Amino acid sequence: MIVLKDILYKVTLNAVVGDTGMHVYAVNFDSRKIEDGHLFVAIRGLVADGHNYIDTAIKSGATSIVCETLPENLVESVAYVEVDNTSRALAVIASNFYGNPSENLRLVGVTGTNGKTTVSSLLYQLFKKAGYKVGLLSTVKIMVDEIEYKATHTTPDSLTINKYLSEMNAEGVEFCFMEVSSHGIHQYRTEGLYFEGGIFTNLSHDHLDYHNTFAEYRDVKKKFFDELPSKAFALVNADDKNGVVMLQNTKAKKYSYALKQYADYRTQILENQFGGLLLKVNDSEVWTRLIGNFNAYNVLAIYATAELLGLEKVEILRLISDLDSVSGRFQYIISDEKITAIVDYAHTPDALKNVLETINSIRTKNEELITVVGCGGDRDKTKRPKMGHIASALSTKVIFTSDNPRSEKPQDILNEIEAGVEPQNFKKSLTIEDRKQAIKTACLMAQPNDIILIAGKGHENYQEINGERFDFDDLKTVKEFLKQLQK
Repeated sequence: MIVLKDILYKVTLNAVVGDTGMHVYAVNFDSRKIEDGHLFVAIRGLVADGHNYIDTAIKSGATSIVCETLPENLVESVAYVEVDNTSRALAVIASNFYGNPSENLRLVGVTGTNGKTTVSSLLYQLFKKAGYKVGLLSTVKIMVDEIEYKATHTTPDSLTINKYLSEMNAEGVEFCFMEVSSHGIHQYRTEGLYFEGGIFTNLSHDHLDYHNTFAEYRDVKKKFFDELPSKAFALVNADDKNGVVMLQNTKAKKYSYALKQYADYRTQILENQFGGLLLKVNDSEVWTRLIGNFNAYNVLAIYATAELLGLEKVEILRLISDLDSVSGRFQYIISDEKITAIVDYAHTPDALKNVLETINSIRTKNEELITVVGCGGDRDKTKRPKMGHIASALSTKVIFTSDNPRSEKPQDILNEIEAGVEPQNFKKSLTIEDRKQAIKTACLMAQPNDIILIAGKGHENYQEINGERFDFDDLKTVKEFLKQLQK
């Protein structure tokens, strides 16, 4: 319970009608969750406009309303607050309601197209191994030190974020690592949070269904760094040309990491195999169980962040050598028949290219590389032929299949993927709409020492078809089929 005027601290107000001295028992932007004494924030969403539910919220017990346009008929006992942008106001209100929990944490945000989950999850793991109480807000899961919650979005809504940050305060959590998506930045979900640091991994083709242009997508990411405070650090991948763009207007202390050019933190790949990587980080060697060039970048980002947060270099290197791979990120198993199956979340052209190039750099070329891949429905369609081209060009065999078709017809998606296959690659590609059958076929095609890559869904344990979610786990499915082959 908190007084309304205190919740509105730092919110830019256009008009206030009613008593701001009333107590608020909860804040909600979903009218269905409103009870007596609640504050209702009317959000203009992509599907529904919360302003249409103000009357419903009041009938359910809302005593205060935050909106962009005041209703024509005002209820005398209700306080109304008019603002320019309710999404932005909600973020500040949420922070205030939960006591600005981010200020009591050492919060680091990770943004970029690929690598967000791996970097944030490995930082959580590293700092836990170092003996700290740690929080994690990621695509895979939310962790309040040892307590695990299911994640539903890359960046949750601002109320959910602050609720979990508040729980972290209660549990005595010191560090928190958080994925920051472009959607989350654009929708002000991170507004009002105090970040001690920001990490930029890379930028490539994704989410153009939402952002319209690559420049808009880039500039939304940049906004996160523009708003970092002067006491924070901004750590960027200097090998990505957009890294320097992220730093242009930031007030934060600037740092860079790279494999290919001069940077504050550099690494060299000494060995790259299915067992892991041997890296030379600045002047020290370290072995990690993580695999591939893209993970060399992730390890370097983790090393740099840990040092910037005050850990000793020798301790960081020791902890890196003990890190486990992240769920659905280049997870692999080897069957009794010596068939290697790899499951990876790669769902963008750049991520798929990185994974396939990594596998090709490790394998001896005596083995077949069989790739199973699709594209999600109701998402950026322009990447589909690119995914088809990359998968068919860099694999010895490729099976195109359904990912999460959502409301689209699976065959329409597959046709658009197939459009990217060049004539010389037609004979090594086939299409099997049913994902389970596609994985089974890959297992039947594989011979001893061959490699199967199942890309696109990674940690997800469902398929979304026509608005319904069905249980489906790539790793579990391929394990079952490979086990059947052994009989």
